[in-house]
Amino acid sequence: MQDQYYYEIKDTILHVMVFICLGMPFLMFCQETAQNMTFSLQDGNELNRNQKVKPELPWFVRRIKASVGLFIPINNTIIEVGSANGDYGTTIDLEDDLGFRKSTNTFLADLQWRISRRSQFEISYFYLNRTTSRTLKRTIEFGDHTYPVDAAVESFFKTSIFRVSYGYAFFVDPKYEFGLMIGAHIIQSEVGISLLGATVGLSYKDEYNFTAPLPDIGIWGGYAISDRFAAKGNVSYFALKINNIDGKVTSGDFSVLYKVIENLHFSLSYTGLNFRVDVEKEKGQGYFKWGYNGPLITASYAFGKKKPF
Repeated sequence: MQDQYYYEIKDTILHVMVFICLGMPFLMFCQETAQNMTFSLQDGNELNRNQKVKPELPWFVRRIKASVGLFIPINNTIIEVGSANGDYGTTIDLEDDLGFRKSTNTFLADLQWRISRRSQFEISYFYLNRTTSRTLKRTIEFGDHTYPVDAAVESFFKTSIFRVSYGYAFFVDPKYEFGLMIGAHIIQSEVGISLLGATVGLSYKDEYNFTAPLPDIGIWGGYAISDRFAAKGNVSYFALKINNIDGKVTSGDFSVLYKVIENLHFSLSYTGLNFRVDVEKEKGQGYFKWGYNGPLITASYAFGKKKPF
């Protein structure tokens, strides 16, 4: 099991690196094109390549910014886990069928690095651990076992999401910036159900886990409303099939920032991620459809010079 999990993570990292490496030449080409457009025409429409326009950046752009926040997502989770012999399982709504709470509290961490005036690199991490117990209201086929109606069961659903992205701002102004981004969500999930029998012989459980790299492409931008308030947002989407994993992901975020002091910013956001993953493994096949959307309260601290570029 550990060896299989190791190779899944290894393949995930490899696919993400290939995706980013393939996308980087395109963004670098766009970067060169955008830079060439800033050359001014002088002396009979001849390009003066020694002079480039360097507009001021919005106040919320800093060299390095670290953020932590309280995330309160509203979950909607549907799963289906088949048996090792190829039989399909029951389509299960975790919230309705197993009694998981729709709303949960967790944390989110984020780190932004402004590589240059127009380029930025960002990584973020999110973890959710949900558990519940319930008496079933219908019979459920999950993994290699049948869980009958009126059975007492315990369930868990664990998910960690690591996101990495590169963005390039094609339009930069003292009041705003707007550009394209390319990246990937690396999703690791584990789900399980156990029957609580009166004796050991009547107890059994099934578990299923997977690691899915889901690349995405999107747009991002920000606008300085005033010297202290700003609005930022991003939207991304992608669908891809890699080996035994077929999935698609849609994500988005909209936030309002407030500058408390020069290096300390607070933000109130509405963020979400919706994905669908079909996985085929030797242990069986799985289908996961999960969406989390909700408010996020974040505190950010900026490092580096105020005008580093």
